[in-house]
Amino acid sequence: MRKIVLALSAAAAVVPATVLTTAPADAQRHHSRYARYYDRHGYYNGPAWRGRDGRYYCRRSNGTTGLLIGGAAGALIGRSVDGGRDRTAGTVIGAAAGALLGREVDRSGSRRRCR
Repeated sequence: MRKIVLALSAAAAVVPATVLTTAPADAQRHHSRYARYYDRHGYYNGPAWRGRDGRYYCRRSNGTTGLLIGGAAGALIGRSVDGGRDRTAGTVIGAAAGALLGREVDRSGSRRRCR
């Protein structure tokens, strides 16, 4: 009798642990394609979503990073190209041209079609 009780208690201890460890793995494998679009709080952060009006919207870059990096690089290049005594004009023109170019480069990389 003692052996039967020990065998049943051992089996009762193993079965719930096995079920608990396999259930999240199955859920994670099933939803792994879509899980990357949700943050840890459960909010959607994917490339496209459907708005309240029924239209689809696409998450795209607005070009701010390219604007800042292009402006800084353009200012340095404009300052080095302008060889005059007062380098303000070359710096300002280079910064403006670099900012516009950097913004367009940054925005053109994100013009993929959302699905």
